[in-house]
Amino acid sequence: MQSIYIAGAGSGSGKSVVVLGFMEMLSAVNRKVGFFRPFAPREQQVDTLTALIQSRYDLPFPPEMLYGCSVEVARQMIGSGHYEELLKLIMNQFKTLEERCDLVVCAGTDYNGLIPSLEFDFNADLAINFGCSLVVVVKGFGRTPQEAVDALHIAHELMRERGGEFLGSVINGVAAEDVDAAKNLARDLLTTTENVYVLPVQPALGMPTISEVRRALNATVLYGEGDAMHQVVTNFKIAAMEIPDFLNYVEDGCLIITPGDRSDIILASLAADVSSSFPRVAGLLLTGGLQPAENVLRLIEGLRRTKVAILQAPTDTFSTVMNVNRIEATILPGDDRKIAAALGLFEGHADVDELRGRIAVRHSDRITPLMFEYELIRRAKSRRQRIVLPEGADERILRAAEIVTLRQVADLTLLGEPDRIRRRIRELGLKLDNIHILDPRTAPERERYAQCYFALRRHKGISEQMAHDALEDVSYFGTLMVHLGDADGMVSGATHTTQHTIRPAFETIKTKPGIKLVSSVFFMCLPDRVLVYGDCAVNPNPDADELADIAISAAATAAAFGIEPRIAMLSYSSGSSGKGEDVERVREAVRLARARRPDLKLEGPIQYDAAVDIEVGRSKMPDSEVAGHATVLIFPDLNTGNNTYKAVQRSAGAVAIGPVLQGLNKPVNDLSRGCTVTDIVNTVAITAIQAQNEHDALTETAQ
Repeated sequence: MQSIYIAGAGSGSGKSVVVLGFMEMLSAVNRKVGFFRPFAPREQQVDTLTALIQSRYDLPFPPEMLYGCSVEVARQMIGSGHYEELLKLIMNQFKTLEERCDLVVCAGTDYNGLIPSLEFDFNADLAINFGCSLVVVVKGFGRTPQEAVDALHIAHELMRERGGEFLGSVINGVAAEDVDAAKNLARDLLTTTENVYVLPVQPALGMPTISEVRRALNATVLYGEGDAMHQVVTNFKIAAMEIPDFLNYVEDGCLIITPGDRSDIILASLAADVSSSFPRVAGLLLTGGLQPAENVLRLIEGLRRTKVAILQAPTDTFSTVMNVNRIEATILPGDDRKIAAALGLFEGHADVDELRGRIAVRHSDRITPLMFEYELIRRAKSRRQRIVLPEGADERILRAAEIVTLRQVADLTLLGEPDRIRRRIRELGLKLDNIHILDPRTAPERERYAQCYFALRRHKGISEQMAHDALEDVSYFGTLMVHLGDADGMVSGATHTTQHTIRPAFETIKTKPGIKLVSSVFFMCLPDRVLVYGDCAVNPNPDADELADIAISAAATAAAFGIEPRIAMLSYSSGSSGKGEDVERVREAVRLARARRPDLKLEGPIQYDAAVDIEVGRSKMPDSEVAGHATVLIFPDLNTGNNTYKAVQRSAGAVAIGPVLQGLNKPVNDLSRGCTVTDIVNTVAITAIQAQNEHDALTETAQ
């Protein structure tokens, strides 16, 4: 397996986006991916790219293993004529790391340490001596297509002179209208075996966040820890005027720079931010090492709704402005919005599957959590589905919606009062300008949905007026959107109960032919594998027939998401050793499931340890092909399943994705009210994939 060396062909190429894209792709399909940089940062400096990669992918290596040497050592060795010794020094460090990994992604130098004109040659030499395939990133920002392709041509010629091998090339930051022209020019220049990907400008990646400003200026945070630190700074304003004139210059996303004793400017900025008639303020930067007056500080502390960060810089206003002007945008650990934008950009314009095939990564037999989540996003993006989110005003829903939109996972519809949702989006500083919002109370579709619901439920005694009133409820409205084909799936439950979320689906969408009940599974992402647990959310006390139904549905769900179903029907005894009503119920469920689906690998009754531990499984059930290797675990009742999944989640640090409902004609999925933004994104992706599968099944039936 070849490691990858990603090098910029000059300064300002934006190679961090490409590095992040490769790490995301390779970490998902390989359990041991390392990361390496030729030079360590100078003293008291932070290498933001390494910090980002180490944080996001939880690299199990000490920092010193991720670097070759310091910039100072490299400069001294080059200056004294010991270039070859420098290459050997760095290569030895690289190989030490590579021995502990399946492959390594190496990010080249940043053109700020050696002689800039020599740095691409240096990176090319390292790539060749490391035995890596090279990915070159060429700057497209501010260049014409011809200028960018000329720079690419020079990089290729330099590499060919050294006998190196390109995996691919990236032109990054081309104006959107010039992308096709750059592609055509590059194709004419290069051979048919050399792939070139052209990434358009993504404005959000070129703008610093408040957190980046704080780090670059070594500023103190007075107010606004948390989400406020991830606000994007689109421009900055130096506030020295009186309030009436100053307010004329406030722009959306601006960073306001003012001395710390200008209480009038500070309060006016905060008022402008919460006013619906003024643009959003990204943050305040107070200069001169001054703090506002004590009563002003007390007033600010009482503003509970403000999302504006207030920083204090130690330098005077002029020096602070010069320092802000020199800030280069980066991607910091924890900045989920920028990470999503970067990954969406890379995955949207690079052929990830083709690249992965060329690197020839071996696929592990086990599906790791990162692998699983990566495949969710990749598959959902392959054929975007329309997903409705009824809880449109919830902050977590809106933050997840931004990530889903940036990564092009699905086309979303939010339900709720449009003005309230738009106001909430502005307050949070999110980029959801074009998202579709429907108000069930006033939507023209409400009458059509009400008539459909009345036709489906009048045998239960509801009137037309009752049906019309029911469609004011976002859960009923969203479910009818799915039922009538105006959406492909629904995700809800962040603020609603499970019953509120799924009852409308039971009444309208109903179950698939041959499926007697709706059940659920959780995808349990453990450190080294993904298991499927069912049923942990819907059916309290299933009988033997229902347990068999749950097992068959769970097997189909597992297979649909790339997990080979090896089903363990759990009980408090294994094999024929135990007796009692509960064991007999599981034993009967196994018999029924085998009769219906003799092709499934299924075992039971079996204890949990025998199901998942190879040694215990071999001891208790030596002839079973499931014992010790189970991937789908069916619990005998809701009490056992719900407590077990929560115990594993909390005690083992597992990520629980679900509950994922199975058995419905169309996908509707429930969220936990304690769900995170990541949970919502994953559930949207799962729902989209279920919708894809439903469309495929309908197409096959029609044929």
